[in-house]
Amino acid sequence: MKRFYGRDVYVQSAGVKSDLEIDGFTIAVMHEIGIDMEQHRARSFDDMQEWGDDLSTFDLVVALSPASQRKVLDLTRVFHMDIEYWPIMDPTGMGEGREARLTAYRQTRDQIRDRLIGKFGQPIF
Repeated sequence: MKRFYGRDVYVQSAGVKSDLEIDGFTIAVMHEIGIDMEQHRARSFDDMQEWGDDLSTFDLVVALSPASQRKVLDLTRVFHMDIEYWPIMDPTGMGEGREARLTAYRQTRDQIRDRLIGKFGQPIF
């Protein structure tokens, strides 16, 4: 999102769980489109709150999995925010061999890119 639309809006990536290491296939397919994920660290919603992010200030949360959608729906009991669910394929464990796995990760990356463009328009960068 930041790479496509700049830093005029605050964007934070979060998940249900906190896995501090980003999958190597994710790093590889994002690198193909000029996005460096080497230093990116995943965080959970709980981590965000512990580290000082005020979840009540977010206008929109996009959930990419049923589990994250449930978590966000729980948050709406306390915070007002818009929620969108984008059913995106989880490439983890898909495909046999490196090339098949990379293909699955590319498909997921492209699904997310297409949803971003559909929601926010053509990238400005």
